Amino acid sequence: MQTETVGSFSLDDNVWQGVSLTDSAAKQINTLMAQDSDVKGLQLSVKQSGCAGFGYVLDLTKQPASDDLVFEHDGALLFVPLKAMPFIDGTEVDFVREGLNQIFKFNNPKAQHACGCGESFGL
Repeated sequence: MQTETVGSFSLDDNVWQGVSLTDSAAKQINTLMAQDSDVKGLQLSVKQSGCAGFGYVLDLTKQPASDDLVFEHDGALLFVPLKAMPFIDGTEVDFVREGLNQIFKFNNPKAQHACGCGESFGL
């Protein structure tokens, strides 16, 4: 009789590529951090959202969680909850100007598709 085993997956034991910031994104995060001395950086997380499945969530953070991973570029701090890493590992965060709008953009190699409006992505 053959016994089947199920492998386990541990967020803590995985080796992550990380999340990177462009110079433009770092500059914008530093600008946001300078507006409030209590802000420690920006937190990037993921939630179920939109027609493609997942959406990015950016929040200023005054108190990062103990399990947040920290990514730094030119003094700008980006905090990412460990549980979000399977969805955004390898992502490059950029800050771009599109016409009159300025927005953070995410170059996520794990995203297989995005919705038409660009608000959500799917794996």
